[in-house]
Amino acid sequence: MIRKFALAAVVLSMTTSCVSKKIYQDLENKFAELKKERNALADENQGLKTDKTSLQSELDKIKAELDKCKTERDKLSSDYTTTKKSLDNLKASYAALEKDSNDALEANIKKNRELLAELEAKQKALAAEQDKFNKIKKDFEANAKRLKELEDLIAAKEAAMKKLKETLTKSLKAFEGKGLTVTEKDGKVYVSMENKLLFESGSYTVGVEGKKAVDLVAKVLGDNPDLSVLIEGHTDNDKITGTLAGGIENNWDLSTKRATAIVTILTAHPKVNKANLTAAGRSEYAPLMSNESAEGKAKNRRIEIILTPKLDEITKLLNEM
Repeated sequence: MIRKFALAAVVLSMTTSCVSKKIYQDLENKFAELKKERNALADENQGLKTDKTSLQSELDKIKAELDKCKTERDKLSSDYTTTKKSLDNLKASYAALEKDSNDALEANIKKNRELLAELEAKQKALAAEQDKFNKIKKDFEANAKRLKELEDLIAAKEAAMKKLKETLTKSLKAFEGKGLTVTEKDGKVYVSMENKLLFESGSYTVGVEGKKAVDLVAKVLGDNPDLSVLIEGHTDNDKITGTLAGGIENNWDLSTKRATAIVTILTAHPKVNKANLTAAGRSEYAPLMSNESAEGKAKNRRIEIILTPKLDEITKLLNEM
């Protein structure tokens, strides 16, 4: 529902030349919601790593208990063997003492009965320990299997993001050194494009060269329909004075319009999954460098396309543990 609302707001902002205060406020509220969602994804990713560590600790604990049970079982087995040997010796003695007095015979019979009772008790204890050992071993193997599946899923996600970065880098090689970079961080791929590649000063109309770069990104997204895509607009801290063309009121407004302009180009490609796209304006509040220099301002004026893998399979596996 949130994404549908965001898409409706984006369409409305693209078709209206002058943004009203209400639409601006709606966009600002939407940004806050998207920021929460992004933070939630980051928290969820951290939670998954924590769960993995916790599960590994639990497996180590179970393994230690398993080893302890094996030791106890082996000791009982040894005691059983010793007791059985004593019983056999007593049986032999019993045969030799059959000719002795009835008192001695009765004493041996009583001793044999005690040994038989002890042997039976040890057999039961050994069987109980064996059952306990089998249960712990089964639980250990099940958790180890789930942990391996979780590790394989995480490794597959990481490999997919690494391959995605390589594909994007190769596709966008022509724009190397022109204000475009592709990086991978915290399991996400960032495509950053400086405004000098995309827009004229104070404008949110994408130029010809910038559109070529965005079209190449769209082609890669079309081949990877399961990615969540966040398009963020960023500005420097220069205040907008007066009203620029297109009814731009401030840096929040400009950064949002630039983000939605990129969405417009991406959604023109039929293979791009529109439900996975989110546009957000971050104004001047996420700078890469200090705004005290012209170089810093130029680096801060940018569009970032952030690609995140969906974690549905990992979350489902953790819920089953």
